[in-house]
Amino acid sequence: MDFTKIRKHHTRLKFQRWFERHFGKLIRFTTWLCSKLSFLGVLNPGRYIKILDWYIIKKFIGTYIYSIALIISISIVFDVNENLAKFSQYHAPLKAVVFDYYANFVPYFANLFSPLFVFIAVIFFTSKLAGNSEIISMLAAGVSFKRLMRPYMISCVLISALSFYLASSVIPHGNVIRQNFETMYKNKKKNTAADNVQLQVGDGVIAYIQHYDNTRKNGYGFSLDKFENKKLVSHFTAMEIQYDTISDSKYHWRARNWKDRKLKGLREHITSGAEKDTVIQMEPTDLVYSKGQQETFTSAELKDYISKQRNRGSGNVVQYEVEYHKRIASSFAAFILTTIGLSLSSRKRKGGMGMYIGIGLALSFGYIMLQTVSATFAINAGAPPMLAAWTPNIIFTVVAYFCYRKAPN
Repeated sequence: MDFTKIRKHHTRLKFQRWFERHFGKLIRFTTWLCSKLSFLGVLNPGRYIKILDWYIIKKFIGTYIYSIALIISISIVFDVNENLAKFSQYHAPLKAVVFDYYANFVPYFANLFSPLFVFIAVIFFTSKLAGNSEIISMLAAGVSFKRLMRPYMISCVLISALSFYLASSVIPHGNVIRQNFETMYKNKKKNTAADNVQLQVGDGVIAYIQHYDNTRKNGYGFSLDKFENKKLVSHFTAMEIQYDTISDSKYHWRARNWKDRKLKGLREHITSGAEKDTVIQMEPTDLVYSKGQQETFTSAELKDYISKQRNRGSGNVVQYEVEYHKRIASSFAAFILTTIGLSLSSRKRKGGMGMYIGIGLALSFGYIMLQTVSATFAINAGAPPMLAAWTPNIIFTVVAYFCYRKAPN
């Protein structure tokens, strides 16, 4: 008898019994849980993306990136030609021009015209597929037009998610650097002061500044009135206030030559001093508005700012609301323009695709123009900001549906 094999077999059985005793329940629970969660298989992307889908997605994404690189390169050449004299006049350093201006110029304008790039990419490579009779072969093989749209929509999901993330979180930080560069080396014009500013900084608390200089972060002729049951209970004044830019928290101000009057019925208690640190629920961004300031806020900051300004009864919140809703609405533009582009360019036609490409480009430019016009109406004519931001999508959704119904089956 081979006692070595018997000993190994006995050791293996002991280990199996020990493992079953300690981990048997865990294995049975895991098996039961996997059987109950088997329906999650429908969430597996590989279940929906086949060889045909990968082929079209690669074409779509590749053409999209190529069109962005081509058009942005041309834009940079024109921008350099236009602004070279100003850069030389104001002695802009080459490092600042490259990394502060153009490094933030590229993602801003690429994302701004992303719907147009999507449309150009769809028209370009789909018309080429149709010209090579590949679309006809797909439809003849039993692939419906609805099924053909799947890889296009998957590509739109990727592009829209990336576009929204950049617009809401990444690009605003770059816009701060780019606008500061433009102020210093390009335009030399920026609103850095405000006069006679009055705003509500708390429940029943009204602040007033006669003049505020955003460059030095200080104001003159400051007063802070507190009301309870429509009665004035406190009147704080200061000849000068200075915002504390190095504080770890927000809303820290330093008042100089201050006087505080407490009103209790017919009695009045007055205190004064040369300098005092205080907390006032306002920031420099609440006092001075500069052109394009809403583009420097992330979506979370925009939402907080809009809520805060509404509570204060401020009237300069419309452009911020338009910017907030436009970022969401623009992310859906890729789906709409892709449907229009695919519907127009998927049919093989005699004489080429020139006329239909022209129609498609006219529609895409019309979409961008309608975005600008509706935003202007919201800011200057009092149109609802949310409706103004979504109007282009609503109108062009109808156009996309009409084109889809006329597409080949």
